[in-house]
Amino acid sequence: MKRFHIHVHVDDLAASVTFYTKLFAAEPSRVEADYAKWMLDDPRVNFAISTRGTKAGVDHLGFQVDNPDELAELAQRAKAADMALLDQGETTCCYARSDKHWIVDPQGIAWEHFHTLDSAAVYGAGNQPSQSSEKSACCGPRGKPIDVAVKPAGSACC
Repeated sequence: MKRFHIHVHVDDLAASVTFYTKLFAAEPSRVEADYAKWMLDDPRVNFAISTRGTKAGVDHLGFQVDNPDELAELAQRAKAADMALLDQGETTCCYARSDKHWIVDPQGIAWEHFHTLDSAAVYGAGNQPSQSSEKSACCGPRGKPIDVAVKPAGSACC
C-alpha cells in the first residue's frame, strides 16, 4: 500500500513541531535537531519538515511504498509516460536508508518514490552540497527538470 509523502522546509522547527502536533493531534514519530516526521494513518501520509531548505515551503511530494514491487511499478509508470527518471538506488537521507527514484512533473514539482529499508543515525550521506552547512539540502531536484548528468545514481537524498 502506498503512503502519500510531503516534505516542507521550515524556518523554525520548534514552532512548526508544536503547530503540526496540534493540527494532526499526534506526536511526531521522529524528531531531530533539524527534522521531524509524522507517520499518520488517517490520512495515510508521511509528513516531514526540516530546516535544511533554501526557503520555507513545500519542497517535494511523493509516495512511500511498502515493498520493492510497488517501487518498481511506479518506475515503470514513469518510464511508460516518457518521464525523466533519476534512479538513486539505495541511499541515506532524512534519517532513513531507502531505495528511491525521482521524477519531475510539468510544473517542475519534484516527486520522490521510495521504499524505506531502515532508519539511519544521520540526515544524509553522499553528495550534499555542503555537509557542514545547516541549510544544506539532500533531497531531489529543486524546481527544475531532473538533470541525470548532475546527480549521479547512489547520491544521498531524503
